[in-house]
Amino acid sequence: MTGQGLQRVIVEHVTPEIDAGRFYIKKTIGDTVRIEADIFTDGHDYIAARLLYKHQDDKKWLHLPMHLINNDRWQASFDLPKMGFYNYTITAWVDHALTWHHGFLKKYQDAQHLDVELLIGAGFLDAMLPVANKADQKLITKITALMHDKVKYDQAVNMVLGKEMHHLIDTYPNLEYATTYSRELKIYVDREKAGFSSWYCFFPRSASPVEGKHGTFKDCEALLPRIAEMGFDVLYFPPIHPIGHNFRKGKNNTVNALPGDDGVPYAIGSEEGGHKDILKDLGTLNDFKHLMKEAAEHGLEIALDFAIQCSPDHPYVKQHPKWFKWRPDGTVQYAENPPKKYQDILPINFENDDWQNLWKELKNILDYWCEQGIRIFRVDNPHTKSFHFWEWCIAEVQKKYPGTIFLSEAFTKPKVMKQLAKLGYTQSYTYYVWRNSKQELMEYMTELTQTEMKDYFRPNFWPNTHDINPYALQGGNEAAFITRYFMAATLSSNYGIFGPVYELMYHAPYPGKEEYLNSEKYEVMHWDWDKRNKLTDVITKVNAARKVNPALQSTNNIKFCEVHNDMLLAYYKKAGDNHILCIINLDPYSKQQGMVQTPLLEMGIWPGQDFTVFDILTGRSYIWNQEWNYVELAPRQLPVHLFKIEA
Repeated sequence: MTGQGLQRVIVEHVTPEIDAGRFYIKKTIGDTVRIEADIFTDGHDYIAARLLYKHQDDKKWLHLPMHLINNDRWQASFDLPKMGFYNYTITAWVDHALTWHHGFLKKYQDAQHLDVELLIGAGFLDAMLPVANKADQKLITKITALMHDKVKYDQAVNMVLGKEMHHLIDTYPNLEYATTYSRELKIYVDREKAGFSSWYCFFPRSASPVEGKHGTFKDCEALLPRIAEMGFDVLYFPPIHPIGHNFRKGKNNTVNALPGDDGVPYAIGSEEGGHKDILKDLGTLNDFKHLMKEAAEHGLEIALDFAIQCSPDHPYVKQHPKWFKWRPDGTVQYAENPPKKYQDILPINFENDDWQNLWKELKNILDYWCEQGIRIFRVDNPHTKSFHFWEWCIAEVQKKYPGTIFLSEAFTKPKVMKQLAKLGYTQSYTYYVWRNSKQELMEYMTELTQTEMKDYFRPNFWPNTHDINPYALQGGNEAAFITRYFMAATLSSNYGIFGPVYELMYHAPYPGKEEYLNSEKYEVMHWDWDKRNKLTDVITKVNAARKVNPALQSTNNIKFCEVHNDMLLAYYKKAGDNHILCIINLDPYSKQQGMVQTPLLEMGIWPGQDFTVFDILTGRSYIWNQEWNYVELAPRQLPVHLFKIEA
């Protein structure tokens, strides 16, 4: 026998719940979370349930009634107005008073005499008296008096059937034998940018307007108006730290650098310092702080790369030799991904006797840059570092610096990517760059938005990166660049591009690889920052549309629409009364046409009712009035529609 012997209600299959409550779900300020559970009991008694929740700063639990959906599935929702952790759980009970009340009503309708039923009800009311407020105590006393007065039988019956009795039963349940769910579950509520952001990446050293000259933070400031005008709100820099000299890589990843080669920014550390220092060619810390201030005035927040690796010249190598692997010949182990060799980079060895000091120092790097004002980090290759370290480190940094965003740059096995997200990463790189066909895109978006992943994995879609020149773009086709950009920015609420390379449609591949020829990772590049093209115009208009259309500010609100053409992809997004329909021609070479099934029910439109579809990109409007409507997209003109629907 157990203490649960009198708890008759079962509460199970709570959603959202990640790995039996081991990990928290993620939301942003202003979101509403919907909690569901299977709740049932033996027999035919009526049951009731409450959703309990509180913010981490609150002492008392708040509660809401849960409502039956169907088939013993119950639900309730609550708003999330503050950052930080919320806890939630569920309490459910056999509601004997409610069971009695429903029985009373049926017997009344059957014209049965209700003397005994009134006395039973009086007993329930007597149990409520000690916990009721003063006004309700007076009401309870009045009703029970009537229930015991046979002369006032009709009055008592009317009181039981009235709204006052409903109020008392709902407000003062008997929870003596209630079942409370076995776990308190958690939600982490982040700032809005965690759920909605537009990233632009470039190497600061390539910001100079003078060809052949190393860029500086001052040069970056001159580019801020252009990036802001295009509508981006996050400016992401690859590492800005001193670059090592030992085994420095040359252009196109050649093993031996030539005199004047600038090296790879990811080979962090030299005699100038390490992860808390700045490459002198870029400027000073004060220059960087001034850049941050100027960026903020243009609506841009700077994100830094956090790459846990060192050049052979990094101060850590001499100061903390235990943090690295040493080979039998006395040399230090550099990074390898056979057959690839990265002699200019030394990976950190997390399996060492001094691991606690290592963890503290790595967190101190993040603390240092947070002190300078940074609140967004793109983390390089987090899947090659300790899971336990990330769970501890991210939690500690966010506790000290609320609102700090961590983007996981992990292109690896699905379960590893999911684990990193569960451990605390705010946003995550995805497989989008390799999802090209209609079926691939629909299946992947369904996985991201219709499975458990939607509660903890926030995708950030990148059509390219400084590491990846995808095969789909290596032909330099303008329509392909437009569609890949457009889908990233409308499928996902978080997205980014490797800036000038993408918008200027640079596409020269390193032979046989998904990498760039003359990659900016290995050399300073010069870009024509004044150049404009059709893609620049599309980027600007799409970003502007994202800012004013709430439907584009969420990822999980997607609904794919039927199109009888595998080269046409259509999807609908809704937020309140804001309705967006996106249609894409996936064929970058040929005109495609077809009939699109519009979701009239979700749009609140009846068949035959006129409604307007306004193309935000072209300014053209069309009047539709049927469920199925004809579309035609020519890649040489514009391969996408961004329709705002107006009834």
